[in-house]
Amino acid sequence: MPAKITLAEAMGTCFGVQDAIDLALDPAFRDRLTIVGQLVHNPQVTERLLAHGVRIVERDQLDQITTPAVMITAHGASEATKAALRQRGFIVYDATCPLVIRLHKLARYLEREGWFPVIVGQADHVEVRGVVGNLRACAVVHDERDFEQLRGQARLGVVSQTTNRLDRVEQLVAAMRALPWVEALRFIDTICQPVKERQAAIGKLLACDIDLGIVIGGRNSANTAKLREAIAERGIPAFHIERPEELRAEWFAGKRHVGITAGTSTPQDVIAAVERRVREIVASLP
Repeated sequence: MPAKITLAEAMGTCFGVQDAIDLALDPAFRDRLTIVGQLVHNPQVTERLLAHGVRIVERDQLDQITTPAVMITAHGASEATKAALRQRGFIVYDATCPLVIRLHKLARYLEREGWFPVIVGQADHVEVRGVVGNLRACAVVHDERDFEQLRGQARLGVVSQTTNRLDRVEQLVAAMRALPWVEALRFIDTICQPVKERQAAIGKLLACDIDLGIVIGGRNSANTAKLREAIAERGIPAFHIERPEELRAEWFAGKRHVGITAGTSTPQDVIAAVERRVREIVASLP
């Protein structure tokens, strides 16, 4: 009997990502726009932008911009980065997700109120770099090994990269509260609601007793990686793919129930293509 296939109740592009894509693909921008960094962490979206005449440069390649307009990605950037672009004479369009903007504002608010800002996240992630760039001093904490940065700071104001898993962030916050030199800690939950919904949907897939997980999204998508991680932690094989061509028939051999999910940067047509290929593979197995 072919394996059962269940799609996660919540998956694929969130409103912030979709708004950024729609803005960048506006016909008025054809051949006139450069995006500083990846608009969103998804290869198919990047390919569509390039086909639309949009140019993409990294943050250390500003000298290569030749279009009149530039766009800040959905992951955001520091105010200093935006100001530097305006000073160079570019028209700056900001596609930062509203929930990332909220993270920026709350980190600065905590600093103004006398808290030492702590961002739970990956220090090299573009979203976190943007937040850090707006603060006088702060620490980025990925795990307990980073706590040494906090030594001597009695009042911690903690926010999170928007794509984190809440359970992991709460564990780190509890560990920070227990540090002997910490007198007070204020935590503001800045994990975005669409990420939480997709993480909750993983829980429902697991409750359905899946024995294989297929997770769709850009290889460098943090929230997609965490969806795969949540399945794998239960001892269930889980594969992170970008395209249907990456699927392998041997993954499905002997499996009863396949769960499919996708990160917040993954377009619906990509999800549909992967689902079709999964059903083809499952139907072909003996």
